[in-house]
Amino acid sequence: MSSMLLVAPSFTLCNLQNPKLPKSLSKTPPPPLSLKPQTTLQTLSHNLIISGPSHLSGHVRISGSKNSALPVLAAALCCSEGGPSILRGIPDLSDVTTMISILQSLGARIDVEDGGLVVVDAEGIGSVEPCSDSVGRIRAGFFVVGPLVGRFGEAVMALPGGCEIGSRPIDLFVRGLRALSAVVEVRHGKLHVCAANGKGLIGGRFHLDYPSVGATETLMMAASVANGVTVLTNAAQEPEVADLARFLVASGASIEGAGTSTVIISGRKKLHGTEFTIIPGRIEAGTFMVAAAITRSCISMGSHLLEVSAISAAGSNLQAFDFKTCPYPGFPTDLQPQFMALLATCNGAGIVEESVFEGRMRHVGELQKLGAKIETSGNSAVVWGNGQSALSGSHVVATDLRAGASLVLARMAAQGTTEIAGAAHIDRGYEKLEVKLHLLGANIRREQQALSIAFK
Repeated sequence: MSSMLLVAPSFTLCNLQNPKLPKSLSKTPPPPLSLKPQTTLQTLSHNLIISGPSHLSGHVRISGSKNSALPVLAAALCCSEGGPSILRGIPDLSDVTTMISILQSLGARIDVEDGGLVVVDAEGIGSVEPCSDSVGRIRAGFFVVGPLVGRFGEAVMALPGGCEIGSRPIDLFVRGLRALSAVVEVRHGKLHVCAANGKGLIGGRFHLDYPSVGATETLMMAASVANGVTVLTNAAQEPEVADLARFLVASGASIEGAGTSTVIISGRKKLHGTEFTIIPGRIEAGTFMVAAAITRSCISMGSHLLEVSAISAAGSNLQAFDFKTCPYPGFPTDLQPQFMALLATCNGAGIVEESVFEGRMRHVGELQKLGAKIETSGNSAVVWGNGQSALSGSHVVATDLRAGASLVLARMAAQGTTEIAGAAHIDRGYEKLEVKLHLLGANIRREQQALSIAFK
């Protein structure tokens, strides 16, 4: 096997030959960095210890998609009759645990069983205000505003949390709900949403300025139990949007065009419980593809819906490439940090342009600590690769979910031993990542230690 396959399921490269390179960047290498720390709090830190370089082989099972599981769990709140929603393929992630606690704070009864089975009974919902602490932990917690306003005509929401990547405003959500005849106000740091007629939402037309996945999904859920027809234009087309629509349709909703830029939803008075299986995680699949490439290895992967016989990257002569992140079907922003780590082990210079989130370059400083030669200007970067031997061990910190994955990948290609702090970020989106990598042959383990945090 001497070929390399780097095309993950359900995405294509966008403007690969033509990312914009700011004038302040050139293809000639740069220099390094420095830091500084002050009142103390003791907490428990999860760290990953990795020794490399690694060579991987064997088969890995891809978990259900986090980006599908979270909105489908929220959408189960739309189901007010016909028994519980029986969901399969739900990944065991900290973000999923947080979403389950949000549903429970509203009065939903939930059973979590082995093998990714989650049963949600939302018939007895007794509140329209979810736990603020939980909503503040994950951005996806905001999804429940759609089902709550659609079903009960009102909702009170804390502002959402999640990884600190850019501003990620909620104005699209707010304007979309107003297009469905909702009154939306911010009072005392919370969003208060209610149907203008005091009863329920009314279908309407809404054009999204940007094809936001979260806004498309939230409005689709709200419109499914609104009165009348809703038309969303410039909607997000991601496979996870189509998967959510499949769940809603299985629950009795009427949705046409999900997965295209125009989605038409005919509201129903009530939705019912159903059985549904979540699609596999394409971002996890893409991450393992990069793991094979960055370690110049051959692996196979599969799930309940997907089998890939082999991902191979033999030999060290991988050439650098350029890419730009875009909404689907373009190159996914959630794989940008991982591919940047791969570029650091290729030969030549590659340009990366981030067009989805303006703050998604925080992993660069940590990759530089491992020896990567990267220069950034705004949302663009040039990465100078120098083969696998370019990287070496150092203490690094995962600043967010995908940044953490990029550090794990880079570390497997590096010489020596590295400690990656902040593994809790990785746990938000990867189910047992270190266990799966260890089974493929990586020298990786998890450690817990007391951490002192300094405050001013």
